[in-house]
Amino acid sequence: MSSFLAPSTRAALVRLAELNEDQAAPPLERVRAIRRLVHELEADPATLAGVRDALHAGAGWDEIADAAGLKPAAARWRWSGTDVDIAARLAAGRKRGARPSSVPTELPGLSVAQAAATLGVTVQAVYLQVSRGKLASRTVELPDGRSYKRVFLDGAPDDASIELPTRSHIEDGATDD
Repeated sequence: MSSFLAPSTRAALVRLAELNEDQAAPPLERVRAIRRLVHELEADPATLAGVRDALHAGAGWDEIADAAGLKPAAARWRWSGTDVDIAARLAAGRKRGARPSSVPTELPGLSVAQAAATLGVTVQAVYLQVSRGKLASRTVELPDGRSYKRVFLDGAPDDASIELPTRSHIEDGATDD
């Protein structure tokens, strides 16, 4: 009988089963084995093959999402299209996830979230006050094209007084959390 799981997934499953039978297995080794199996299952091509088989058999994305514990849009994002399409989406997601926050710290004024925290109101309340003219704000555009809404609690600065960070500082990975 052939297995539909990849060899690395089968090995992780066997290792976890061995630890399950070993009453003296170190707790951290059990945790590592569980996490390894979860990782292998997430990466196993058997899931994609199962999804494609289900689609071919007439299942819809709602059913597939339910079986996978996902929302239909997430299931479709993860498994629709060709292998090349899927790999491109996953690579783009990993690239975005690996990027550190790149919001420069020297932007003038406060972020909308910072202004809300300072004023003790919600972000939506800050946007409402800005739209009603009760708070001054500017959209600051950086040399690389990114833009940020900044709020000025002490009134609007002159555009000439807004000093933007340099490109070299932006590339240093400074953050504004």
